[in-house]
Amino acid sequence: MVRSPFASDAGPASDVFVMLGMLAEERGTDSAGLALLGAWPGTGGDRCRVLKGRGRFSGIWRPELLPELDRAPVALGHTRWATQGSPAEPGNASPMIVPGAAAFTDPGTGSVRTKAPAGVVAMHNGDIDAGDLRSRFALPPASGTTDSEPIFQLLAGCTSPSEVTRVLEAVVGRAALVWVHRDRPTEVHLARAALSPLTVAVDTEQNIYWASNPRWFREAERNTRVEFATAVMLREGTYLKVGMERRPGRRDRPEVLATDAFLPTARDTDMDDRVWTGFARADEECDRAGLSHRVVERAGGTGGLPAVA
Repeated sequence: MVRSPFASDAGPASDVFVMLGMLAEERGTDSAGLALLGAWPGTGGDRCRVLKGRGRFSGIWRPELLPELDRAPVALGHTRWATQGSPAEPGNASPMIVPGAAAFTDPGTGSVRTKAPAGVVAMHNGDIDAGDLRSRFALPPASGTTDSEPIFQLLAGCTSPSEVTRVLEAVVGRAALVWVHRDRPTEVHLARAALSPLTVAVDTEQNIYWASNPRWFREAERNTRVEFATAVMLREGTYLKVGMERRPGRRDRPEVLATDAFLPTARDTDMDDRVWTGFARADEECDRAGLSHRVVERAGGTGGLPAVA
């Protein structure tokens, strides 16, 4: 969630955040976590608090966190199904704090990029070919054993939408990604690569939310005081930057700050009905009808044909 500073009451948006975390348990209960980021102007600078552990989001969340959540301009939540990397290792749970690669080969130009980025707080739903990324880019040693970390090592060094999409086009596999640069904590980057679903919603107070399943927003609207103005499933190959630009003396509503498109790549083994776990049939059919990604064949794959529901 990116919180609107002009909302009359912080409570309803916080309620939605917690409810989305609990609804997300249907997509994974191996581990869970949350991150509270940023600070309003004049409240003592930026901050980043990450809490995570084994099991369900409802086991990580504690009611005593509500006052801090109410004050946080940006909040990230995640539940995990451990496709790669043991759920027993805390470093494999999201949100993860990932330093950037100080030097890597730009996938678009072939030139070596050298910088020392501040790193990102990040989350990934999906399953990608991490070995392929590590073989193509000079990345530092991993701190965990997930497939997520090498993506975010690269994205941490990106400074423009075109750099972001060049990295995303190098990813092979299922991926929905959210990341925040530590030095710009009120800007959130969202990307849907191949298959893994991602929905973005805006309520009538201009708070911005995201989640895997559009049904969760309908449930949240029925069970909280929040009314959503819109909820849209992102198409594959969509990158968005949302948040609030820092302008002295101003508090702006969250908005889309940048957008770009790219062509994602999936393995034919990625086409699996579990991509749409928990989806209403109409939402699943709508999303399937709009799929648009390259397919690379793997031994034992389906040749790129959709799985039968």
